[in-house]
Amino acid sequence: MTTAFQKLLAAPALALLCTAAFAAPEALAPVNLVGRAVPEIDKLPPGQYRELVQYGHELTTRTFAHIGPEVQDVRRRLAGNNLACASCHQQNATKPFAMPWSGVSATFPQYRGREDDISTVEERVNGCMERSMSGKPLALDSREMKAFVTYISFLSQGIPVGATVQGAGMVQSKMPNRRADTVAGGKVYEAKCAVCHGADGQGLRAGKVGDAQGYTFPPLWGNDTFNNGAGMNRLIMATRFIKHNMPLGASHEAPQLSDDEAYDVAAFMLSKPRPTKANLEVDFPARWNKPVDSAFPPYLLGATPDQHRFGPYPPLVEKQKQMMEQLKAGAAAERANAAPKSAR
Repeated sequence: MTTAFQKLLAAPALALLCTAAFAAPEALAPVNLVGRAVPEIDKLPPGQYRELVQYGHELTTRTFAHIGPEVQDVRRRLAGNNLACASCHQQNATKPFAMPWSGVSATFPQYRGREDDISTVEERVNGCMERSMSGKPLALDSREMKAFVTYISFLSQGIPVGATVQGAGMVQSKMPNRRADTVAGGKVYEAKCAVCHGADGQGLRAGKVGDAQGYTFPPLWGNDTFNNGAGMNRLIMATRFIKHNMPLGASHEAPQLSDDEAYDVAAFMLSKPRPTKANLEVDFPARWNKPVDSAFPPYLLGATPDQHRFGPYPPLVEKQKQMMEQLKAGAAAERANAAPKSAR
């Protein structure tokens, strides 16, 4: 017997409507940052929003002058070094494959393995403050935090939530399957890096010590740079950044170093002393999320601290995959044993 509802569904127009209503959403088109126009602050109308975007831009490019350790107001000394955010997030945090902030607002909140939790943009900013800037977290209601978040949102305009952003982060290049050679890296540094960052790795000051003017070229090790809890203190991350952004003028389209040169010079840089972050042992509480180049315990079974620090990494990646498979198998077995007999 045909019901009234079945007759209604037989109507072509309504059938089409029902199909459309339950159809899977269309996939978002990827957004490519390469060649994409960067939003212009000067085109914003006068007002509080523009002022906050401008301050966020200023904080990004001249962090040291506003919240650095040499500013006159000791209450504003929130960064622990005289770097700028733009020391790594190049071209005012807009350069593709140099960890740009364009599109970041479309990817947060997101799961972060370092905390094993869902993190907000504000928490990500403070992660950088405590690690790359070797300082203190910003108050969530501070003008500085609001400025950073507003500037990130401004750069992210037009990028929808869920879209794949091409040019975000860094190029995911593979690592050489060997231990990094710090001696060879020292030679690369002398030939390609020392002219800007100094033979002693202490960078080139824009002014004098104590004037809160930062650096023309930042220090790479020593007391006035990122600490050992920063992402840049991991060899894989540092190698990828250097490969496609260093020396000055390099890009993902025109790198100036070979894979081996980038790997070795990154290891040379990271073999040098730098500030220490307390409580690193609480990072990556879900240990299977701990990157293989995080050189603090616990270590993968059979691996040494040196291997986590300097490679080779492909064997560690394989061990980590095996560990994940074992964990998944164990979890599946536990679920099966816990299920009621009638459900088995």
